[in-house]
Amino acid sequence: MTNTQVSKPRAHVHVRNIGGIDETDVTLSPGISILTGRNATNRTSFLQALMTGLGSTRSSLKADADEGSVTIEFNGDTYTRTLSRENGRVTFSGDPYLEDPAVADLFAFLLENNEARRAVARGENLRDVIMRPIDTDRIEADIAACRRERDDLESKIERLETLEQELPDLEAKRKNKRDELASAKEQLKTVRAQLAELDTGAEESRTRKQELEEAFQDVRDARAELEQFEFDLETEQSTLAQLKNERDELSEALADTDTPDGSPDELAQQIDHLRQRKESLDETISQLGSIIEFNKEMTEGAGVTIDSVGSDVTDTDDPTAALVAEDAITCWTCGSDVQSTQIESTLEQLRDLRADKLADRNDIQAEIDDLTSRQSQIQATLREREQMQRRLSTVKSEIESTQDRIDNLASQITEKESEVAALEQTAESIDTADHDEALELHREANSLDLRIDRITETLSSLDTEISERETALTERESLMAKHDELSDRLVELRTRVDQIEATAVESFNDHMETVLALLEYENLERIWIERRDKQVRDGRRKVTQTVFELHIVRQTADGTAYQDTSDHLSESEREVTGLVFALAGYLAHEVHKEVPFILLDSLEAIDSDRIARVIEYFEEYTDYLIAALLPADADPLSADHTLIEGLE
Repeated sequence: MTNTQVSKPRAHVHVRNIGGIDETDVTLSPGISILTGRNATNRTSFLQALMTGLGSTRSSLKADADEGSVTIEFNGDTYTRTLSRENGRVTFSGDPYLEDPAVADLFAFLLENNEARRAVARGENLRDVIMRPIDTDRIEADIAACRRERDDLESKIERLETLEQELPDLEAKRKNKRDELASAKEQLKTVRAQLAELDTGAEESRTRKQELEEAFQDVRDARAELEQFEFDLETEQSTLAQLKNERDELSEALADTDTPDGSPDELAQQIDHLRQRKESLDETISQLGSIIEFNKEMTEGAGVTIDSVGSDVTDTDDPTAALVAEDAITCWTCGSDVQSTQIESTLEQLRDLRADKLADRNDIQAEIDDLTSRQSQIQATLREREQMQRRLSTVKSEIESTQDRIDNLASQITEKESEVAALEQTAESIDTADHDEALELHREANSLDLRIDRITETLSSLDTEISERETALTERESLMAKHDELSDRLVELRTRVDQIEATAVESFNDHMETVLALLEYENLERIWIERRDKQVRDGRRKVTQTVFELHIVRQTADGTAYQDTSDHLSESEREVTGLVFALAGYLAHEVHKEVPFILLDSLEAIDSDRIARVIEYFEEYTDYLIAALLPADADPLSADHTLIEGLE
């Protein structure tokens, strides 16, 4: 035991109605604690209870209880967790040690049904297990946001290129209008000079002059109203185009989004039914485990003393009777005399039954995970479709309203154009033939004034448009620079994900090599993970997905190494490989920094000397290492370690 562990306080655990435990109190010393010895039939139940107090939900309530609890006291703090059975389901409440037990469930709580161990046993893609504790979701969200911003910039830059191509035509048009304005002003100057030389002095001339000015002012006012109508129409037409574009996009998106098969409510019922089946299986598995453990220890002599059949037989000198007596025992459940081989056979059947139940439970959990994922996808799809349909309905309504406003403006423009034409005709038709030259000059001056106003307005619009485009073009370099930055950022983010995955795989491979070296298996030279891209089908299309594949390197008796796959592993080798992978995850993700406990169970696939080496190696990485071992497997461990017996 290290000095650091000596300085650590003991941990006190109180368990009530968890798994097969009625009630028990256990004190865990820092370092290694071994659950073994007489009456150790609830070792797994205790480990599950400890997991529960630390934050996990992967434990079961005692079959005949409606409520249970776990309390852990250490480092001066108390953590309590309560389990309650409500409507056939077990709920968890209280204040556990961990807010989020996900990493600990994967790499610290290494019981038989541990997900990391089972993922290897089932030959699954290990990427999800390895990367789950790493926050790549935030990086992926950054990648998506960065890509959207870059695409938006690309659209703006493309628009600027179009503006630049249109700029020469606008410049030429403005030059023509300036020339036209200069010519009109020069003509007006000439007319006004001619008027200045005339001195009409006639009352009738002044009256006609006023009439002309009023007529042309009416034309100006009408034209101003017409231009406002035209501006409003242009705005509404732009809005209509945007709305129609959005309508088309929404309609296309809805058409491309398939209506999901199944109902979330129906899936919820299926999930609930499966969870009830899983809870029932959990309780059955726990009970079978207790029965197997108890009977195994009874047959090994770890429990009550087993008397041979007939003391009078054992006392006789008949060697045949003595040999028969050695094989016959009194059954501790029914009291009848049976052969030990019959009990062993029954135990083997119970083990097979428990293995079948475990397989059923794992299949149900996989089905629950699949249905839960489908339910989430269906709910997300339905929400998305509902949002799109609501927006589409709103857009269609807005299109109708906008179209009505456009039609109304078009009618107003037609009426106003007719009014302008009539006013212009009235102004032009004012008779000046019978009057002096001054009236004719006044009419010409008014016409030129009106023309100058119209040219000036056109020039102002052109100036504004050209100025806006020139200003926008000055921003193009900065937009392109920003675009390059975003492109580099995307590469960096994608590279970061690649680097994180590569680093995680490298770390796992290094630590698996370390753990495998401790075990010293002659026929398992190396276990390593390969990271590669693979084409998989996602609905109707194929996508590229990163997979982490497990590889095995074996060594023959003559020292020749060859590569194998996990498919060819024996059952015991799968168990060993799964444990190696899970222990490597504990080291790679530095789980000891988050949770000061590591729990080990179901190590029967490894012999006792190897178990001792692994446990003592991991002692330095954790404050508390608790392992459930058979008495024979616990023997090679140091006598300094804590042995825990007598769990109720």
